[in-house]
Amino acid sequence: MNLQQLRYVVATAEHRTMTDAARSLYIAQPALSRAIRDLERELGMTLFARSGRGVVVTAQGRRVVKLAREALDAVREIEALATQSHTAGAELRIASTPSLEPGLAGRLLPAYVAEHPGIRVHIVRCDGRDSVVTAVREQRADLGLTDLPVPTDLVSHPLERQEIVLISPPGLDLPDPVPMSRLNGMRLVLPGQGSPRRREFDQIFASYGVRPIPALESDERARWLPAVREGQASLLWYRGMAEQAARAGLVVRSLDPAPRKIIAIVHARKRLPATAQDFVTLAEGGSAA
Repeated sequence: MNLQQLRYVVATAEHRTMTDAARSLYIAQPALSRAIRDLERELGMTLFARSGRGVVVTAQGRRVVKLAREALDAVREIEALATQSHTAGAELRIASTPSLEPGLAGRLLPAYVAEHPGIRVHIVRCDGRDSVVTAVREQRADLGLTDLPVPTDLVSHPLERQEIVLISPPGLDLPDPVPMSRLNGMRLVLPGQGSPRRREFDQIFASYGVRPIPALESDERARWLPAVREGQASLLWYRGMAEQAARAGLVVRSLDPAPRKIIAIVHARKRLPATAQDFVTLAEGGSAA
């Protein structure tokens, strides 16, 4: 028995199919099947039983999977101890969208820096989810903070559901919360036509049968709040932007029902450096999801 076999067992239990488990491990499916069979033969027990196109964990297998996870966790802790002496001057790069950066800087980073004072944290500022994905793919960032969904070649760790709110100029006669039906015919600042964010908003509008009036259609976020301040329109965006909007003298209202987005940490499908893994562990420990 070896650590590689333990990793194979855990992956198979998590994915419930040999094909998906092999893909997550970047190995061929026949190689994974052979490794599992060899381990079962060595242990003298059946860990997985066939079920349709997938597998189910047997009673004995569940105990083995639990112990395998504990063993792998212990190995990771040992590896972390081995690298602690090398973290002085290390850097962690996190790509983030502007609307999520306040939450990152206000909650996650202080906690991380308090535990890892020798690590320099650099925020890679991106103008949207696609830019975060690109920064992670091109290895300009170790981690990304964005909303889901992201492409399947990235791993995601959901952290919280963040509310989408209505940001308006003062003086509008609107209730709080604003019924979704009131968005019909309302002048809104919207992302550009064809952009992923615009498609998502259009899906929300369609699901509630409302048709806002696009007063400004642009992917240049620097134009959004000024347009609202000038009274041109209102803006739909994350609750995380509410503080910045309030400082600008704008009014933030909830929607009824309140649409929400899942915020997650994302990274490439590869072994993370210790600095990044520690950040993910900390973030998931304090998750509000």
